[in-house]
Amino acid sequence: MTFPALSVWLTEPSTAAVEMAKLAGYDTVVLDVEHGLFDLAALDWLVPGIRARGMDVIVKVLGPERGPIQQALDFGANAVAIPHIESVEHARTVCGYAKFPPLGDRSFAGGRTSNYRGFTDEWVTAQDTETKCYAMIEDASAFEQVDGILELDVVDGIFVGPSDLSLRVDRGAYSVTEADLADIRHLAHAAKKANKPWILPAWSEAEQKLAYVEGASTIVLAMQYGAILNGFTQTLNNFHTMTKRKNS
Repeated sequence: MTFPALSVWLTEPSTAAVEMAKLAGYDTVVLDVEHGLFDLAALDWLVPGIRARGMDVIVKVLGPERGPIQQALDFGANAVAIPHIESVEHARTVCGYAKFPPLGDRSFAGGRTSNYRGFTDEWVTAQDTETKCYAMIEDASAFEQVDGILELDVVDGIFVGPSDLSLRVDRGAYSVTEADLADIRHLAHAAKKANKPWILPAWSEAEQKLAYVEGASTIVLAMQYGAILNGFTQTLNNFHTMTKRKNS
């Protein structure tokens, strides 16, 4: 079994958070542009900063649109995760923005990724091969059509969105139920059948175990805000425990 890449999830730009993730031993960073505090200026310095530290960066882009996808790749992201994919045809169009013609419909920018020069056919092939496009499976319709989505040449793999998926299959708030885990397992099996990677944000032990056993290529283990809250809470709880012992 290939050991998965281990990732942290950032909701706001922070060099310190990236440095701490590197010190802790993580090898990948997910930037949640869709729900986070990232503007283009921040992505311009943060993406190359992450890569300069020898880590991969996956940008969960603002939405399933050409501009955000191309911008993330032009800044130098290793991969984009595209939220709210609805169907095979939607994925064919939207994920195509991450690949150059004739494979897809990405537009060329003579900036960072081309060393501020022109480009060659070999460079196009390298970009299409080395930069990855992950279709996020978080809508009921995409869940139902995941096999067809994975068959697309412009889709390199899938990124599971468990919280939105639970809401959109009318199961309510995501709470890591057996039904939730069954859906994740179904997506994992679809990805393995297509011989393509899959990614899971896995905050609980049950999710982490499933992701590891089912061969996720990347497991997102820690979320920026959650990690800070857990640290604050644990320190406070430790203090209360100590003072109770002292006063007892």
